Amino acid sequence: MAHNPHAPQGPAGNHDPAGSTQMFRAFVDEEGPRPTAATSSSSGPRVGLIIGIVAVVAVVAAVAWLALS
Repeated sequence: MAHNPHAPQGPAGNHDPAGSTQMFRAFVDEEGPRPTAATSSSSGPRVGLIIGIVAVVAVVAAVAWLALS
């Protein structure tokens, strides 16, 4: 295997100079507000998605109708 000078070399090589690992662990381990059943069953974003899909289909159908007529 090729030698990688940037790879950790033993116990002294485990230092993270940027601290990104510690910041990531702090972010993941952070206790935030948990979604409840009432908020997770909200249909707000789904309604917008359905309206967007219907609008795109209507525009495509209108363009196809104009192109074929």
